[in-house]
Amino acid sequence: MAPRSALINVMTRAAEKAARGLRRDFGEVEQLQVSLKCPGNFVSTADLKAERTLRQELSKARPDYSFLMEESGASAGKDTEHRWIVDPLDGTTNFLHGLPHFCISIALERAGDIVAGVVYDPIKDELFWGEKGIGSFLNDRRLRVSSRRQLSQALLATGTPYGQRSDGRPRYLRQLDSLMDQVGDIRRMGAAALDLAYVAAGRFDGYWEYGLGAWDIAAGLLLVREAGGYVSEPSGDGDPLRSGDTLAANDHLHGALKAALTKA
Repeated sequence: MAPRSALINVMTRAAEKAARGLRRDFGEVEQLQVSLKCPGNFVSTADLKAERTLRQELSKARPDYSFLMEESGASAGKDTEHRWIVDPLDGTTNFLHGLPHFCISIALERAGDIVAGVVYDPIKDELFWGEKGIGSFLNDRRLRVSSRRQLSQALLATGTPYGQRSDGRPRYLRQLDSLMDQVGDIRRMGAAALDLAYVAAGRFDGYWEYGLGAWDIAAGLLLVREAGGYVSEPSGDGDPLRSGDTLAANDHLHGALKAALTKA
């Protein structure tokens, strides 16, 4: 196991501190759900509290770095070459409904390149972390993407277009209909950062989704790459971090998946 660098330790401490509040709030939102009260505002408050904690902890360790955060947006620091990209609660809808599948995602961008990432699942106490050139890990175990070579055996993950992204639904339904005849099975788990972390861990063989925010995928993209996987746009070679359109898989399946999605 590679020792965790000072940078990864900073990110891990921030995630763990924010996670303590999310775990407490998750217990409360479960009770709100059971009592049929509307927990929407409560969840928004939990999200914002976690974001404030992450900003405080990361700023304490690296006071000059810039930020891109899901709730509060972009803010420039004195050091514009380094930027934290943070999602304090990925899987908000799961959280809202008392489903224990959500996470905190933190990535560090250096001069436009993601160099470190942490995805922390507070309920399962699973810390996925990676650093460019070092590798990807789950807690203390080195990660590798799966070695499956056949689409017919592959378990894929995806995210469905909804709300403001519903204009992409016809394309997605065509792709889903086509792939369902070609792959082993497909899951829709509701937390993009964890989907990518699971690809890095070999739990999923591939993942695709459109219209994501940089905070959803920045850390996860690094995890997949450092675990030996490939990431691109589903129908091209552009940068998913810029477009939000993401395809991740191992080297055996990536090309076949891209071809199948493009054809559909």
